Formats: sequence, structure tokens, C-alpha cells
Amino acid sequence: MQTYIAILRGINVSGQKVIKMAELREHLASLDFSKLTTYIQSGNIVFQSAVEKNSVLEEKIHQNIKGNYGFEVPVIVRTQKEWQAVIDRFPFNLEECDINRLGITFLKNKPAKIPLEEINKFKAANDELVFENKELYFHIPDGFGTSKLTLNVLERKLKVSATMRNWKTTIKLLELCKNLE
Repeated sequence: MQTYIAILRGINVSGQKVIKMAELREHLASLDFSKLTTYIQSGNIVFQSAVEKNSVLEEKIHQNIKGNYGFEVPVIVRTQKEWQAVIDRFPFNLEECDINRLGITFLKNKPAKIPLEEINKFKAANDELVFENKELYFHIPDGFGTSKLTLNVLERKLKVSATMRNWKTTIKLLELCKNLE
């Protein structure tokens, strides 16, 4: 059994696509996932599975949610090892940054190209972005309200599905993985 993290995009936001985490755990247990844990209401799932392909797990979770709730929810899955590597590559100095202004955009696939010039038009003056593999690391020192670089903009420019997590949630999900061992 391998440990995975699944992150869902756009649930429980402003009363849209409401999914109760306890109910979701029950539904996902039917997929032969074990040690299912959820974290906060924004769609963070830690689990173990014998399936060894992220894309297969993404599709199973996606279809399960569609069948049980009647709406589409993009799903991104990473192994615990992949999640640890994302954290290990974090490019910003945590001692010099407000951790409340740090996060990661997880991309479903590696983009065919990264149109930096177009993306940079949406950044606020002090925003810092670093693309690495299937992640976009961000530091928004002046606050998220100052930046026009939204998830919708990134998905449109990169032509891939994505979802964001702040630094605290990213670290907490790895801790939850380690607690399953």
C-alpha cells in the first residue's frame, strides 16, 4: 500500500459544490482506500491504496464524486514521496517570509509551455513565482488581494487544471501522511 494525497479544486466555496468531509470519506472507502483522512473542508484527502498510478486514482475519485454529488470536481493526486519532493524544492526562505503569504499551485500535468510574459502581466509588483515540474511556488508579500494572478488565469494561460494550497496546509498534509505509517 502506498500513501497518497488528493486535493480537490473548488469545493465548499461560497456554498457551491458542497461536500461534507465525513460523507466523502465514506464514499471513497468504497474505492478500497484505507486509512482515509481529510483535512479542513477544502478537499484535502490523505489515504492509502494498492493502486499505483496517480491518474487512475484521480479518475476514480473524480467519478466517485460525480456519481455521488452530481457535479464535476477536478482532482490532483500526488504520492507521499512526490509531496515531500515538492516541499523539499520550496524556493523561498521561510525565515524571511510571512508563511501566510506563501503557497503552491499544484498542476495536474506539466504544461507544454509556460508563457511567463503573459503570466507576469497579472502579478502584483512584489509577487514572486517559481515554476518547478508540476508546481508553481508563490510568495505574495503584499497579500493576495493585490495580485490579479488567480487560479483561473493560471489554468487559462498554462492550459492545465490546477488547485492552490497555502504553505501551512501543504505541510500539514505531509504530517498526516507520516501519521499513517
